[in-house]
Amino acid sequence: MEKYSRLRDLVDIQLEIELIEAPAVSDTQVLYAHDPTYLQNIINGNLSSQDQKEVGFPWSEAMVERSRRSAGATLAAAKAALSDGIAANLAGGTHHAYRGKGSGFCVFNDSAITARTLQREINPKLQVAVIDLDVHQGNGTAAILEDDPSIFTLSIHGKNNFPFQKEKSDLDVGLEDGCNDQTYLQSLNQALEVLDSRFRTDFVIFLAGADPHEDDRLGRLKISKEGMRLRDEVVFQYALDKQIPLALSMAGGYGREIDSTVDIHFQTICTALKFQKQYP
Repeated sequence: MEKYSRLRDLVDIQLEIELIEAPAVSDTQVLYAHDPTYLQNIINGNLSSQDQKEVGFPWSEAMVERSRRSAGATLAAAKAALSDGIAANLAGGTHHAYRGKGSGFCVFNDSAITARTLQREINPKLQVAVIDLDVHQGNGTAAILEDDPSIFTLSIHGKNNFPFQKEKSDLDVGLEDGCNDQTYLQSLNQALEVLDSRFRTDFVIFLAGADPHEDDRLGRLKISKEGMRLRDEVVFQYALDKQIPLALSMAGGYGREIDSTVDIHFQTICTALKFQKQYP
């Protein structure tokens, strides 16, 4: 949890970045992606001990509020990106949350909530691509959006990593343990070509996990810091070339040293700022 405050402190001193307190998503917005019974159980604290174990957090009112604001920050970033080109949530990327259950430190699925809210409250014809580059498959996102042709789910993740029971995204790329920069970037470029050939993208939600980095305790890949920067540049350039707004979330990061995780996340924000300046 410490990485979030450390990252915020670094971003806070960047004069070209405006920090805004994350708003909370409403019940209606949560229900665009989640089951009503699940939402009520979260609000009222009616999760079983097994449910809480799967989520990874003990229930509390503060946990509920944080989960609302974590999703709300991605939605706020998406709305800001519609005018600014790129905007970011300094947390989020809660892609393991399913329609009716939480999992893997994820309570509400911010990507699914955001995509659906944009469509229902701003533009019903909006076509959204979720580009998930956390090292763990976006299983909850894939499951929630499986039958939704207006939202394309792309996940590039460790083939042998959590979750061990994978869901079916619109495009899944499973990487072998020890994958290096060259293989990773080649896989990313090929995946974006497939996305382009199969889907007309109007908006991108980008999960920029720090956990593919070689120092990550849970990542099992061997992507250098420079490789992580190049990864981010590929995604930002993809959106910029097509003049597509992009909302960014931080997703996972579990470095052996917390400094390395914060450093990777901060590098992503600095790279985003460089590309944001190129939008008209």
